[in-house]
Amino acid sequence: MVAGNLIFCCKFAALIRTHMMAEVMNDTEIREILDKLGIEDMNNGASTGGKWFKTRGERIDSISPVDGRLIASVNSATEADYEAVILKAQEAFKTWRTWPAPKRGEVVRQLAEKLREYKEPLGKLVSYEMGKSLQEGLGEVQEMIDICDFAVGLSRQLYGLTMHSERPGHRMYEQYHPLGIVGIISAFNFPVAVWNWNTALAWVCGDVCVWKPSEKVPITAIACQQITKEVFDANGVPEGVSGLIIGGAEIGKLMAEDQRVPLVSATGSTRMGKSVGAAVGARLGRSLLELGGNNAIIITPTADLKMVVPGAVFGAVGTAGQRCTSTRRLIIHEDVYDTVKDALVSAYKQVKIGNPLDQNNHVGPLIDKDAVAMYTKALEAAVAEGGKIIVEGGVLEGPGYESGCYVKPAIVEAQNHFAIVQHETFAPILYIMKYSGGIENAIKLQNGVPQGLSSAIMTNNLKESEAFLSHAGSDCGIANVNIGTSGAEIGGAFGGEKETGGGRESGSDSWKIYMRRQTNTINYSDSLPLAQGIKFDL
Repeated sequence: MVAGNLIFCCKFAALIRTHMMAEVMNDTEIREILDKLGIEDMNNGASTGGKWFKTRGERIDSISPVDGRLIASVNSATEADYEAVILKAQEAFKTWRTWPAPKRGEVVRQLAEKLREYKEPLGKLVSYEMGKSLQEGLGEVQEMIDICDFAVGLSRQLYGLTMHSERPGHRMYEQYHPLGIVGIISAFNFPVAVWNWNTALAWVCGDVCVWKPSEKVPITAIACQQITKEVFDANGVPEGVSGLIIGGAEIGKLMAEDQRVPLVSATGSTRMGKSVGAAVGARLGRSLLELGGNNAIIITPTADLKMVVPGAVFGAVGTAGQRCTSTRRLIIHEDVYDTVKDALVSAYKQVKIGNPLDQNNHVGPLIDKDAVAMYTKALEAAVAEGGKIIVEGGVLEGPGYESGCYVKPAIVEAQNHFAIVQHETFAPILYIMKYSGGIENAIKLQNGVPQGLSSAIMTNNLKESEAFLSHAGSDCGIANVNIGTSGAEIGGAFGGEKETGGGRESGSDSWKIYMRRQTNTINYSDSLPLAQGIKFDL
């Protein structure tokens, strides 16, 4: 089996240890994981599912933020490689769309079974390449399994509607057809789950997929392609139904501007999404955008502190603050402000930072040193605007932190109008602020940012919770009561409003974005009456 131009570091020493870390994997175990996932030393950075291309683009090094070591290198794809993958996808679509949807669902069901088989090695690879905790890495693979299970049921429920015609002897109904090629641009923070959120649904809908993963996490993408290939080959799925193209922004630009790709699903920053949306919109294509979040939890006087603290702390420091649903802001009523603040400061003292593969640790590293620089600048900006740091941040150094990517979660007292608070910083920085008066004042602060992904309220007051969920309440795509902003389930549609992009992925009726709707009218009478009673006699 093959994978992408993997130039392995032959001096893989044991992973980091600190006073609070145990050695979790050594070089032999890393090699065993890569072997289990079918990743070998090959010069390939693009795949049609059945064939790997010996790409000769710029070399991309996958550096683990856990210990700063080279995992492997991948040669990025060229424009010629992109063209070959798209052409094969076009060809595959002609056959794949003719497979009955339940048969396509059966293939996805088998993929879920294969993911269960590979859950441990894939979850460990996610954790090591991206830097999230092992539990979160395994949880991300579980999300893949869950969305496959959802898609299997969906394959028998791609319903249209029937409606009564105003003309006698006529029947009207609507049905859904597959779109064609779905282009997927994914971000580093969920290197495998978001891809599968799209593919599982798109495949049962009859579409084919071409994936450009983040160049920061190419090895997990290669592993997913290998696992998928194993299932597809066993079922005779046409080559091209699952395409992979590893590369930078230039590949994403090709995809966004390509008329042959009717839908581009892009996850990432608002800046990236605006660029993709503009390019796709210019050719009147469809875009599914999942972009930045600036998520807040409102804490009212009746909130249960036992729920507030774990919800806020996990939301703020989980995945080192690198989730689009991470909690960025706490909007706390003045009557409980000091109590909540003191509880948070105490809780942050218990947070353990270190090797994410050690399950005793709560917070792993940021993805790279660029992210560390962004974190540092954000704290400096917050202070410059008048913010007060109440839990000190900083970059960690010394044994166990050799990668230079570990930082301390910080809490800053701030105002909602600060420019840095209005901006999403992908790091464990939590801004806290007061509100006074009624819940409408808190909701105004909650909504007073450009982003609109996830939101939450902690309250035991029914009127406050209903106001938060009303049409005059939270303007986000996700609004929770007595849970945090992070941790969405696959059964509901996932996405947000405003600069978050308006897209919806995963559950509910999100499948409709992957299909084109068609209205049909059948005349089974012997005459040809026109709609609205129009007469046209010849």
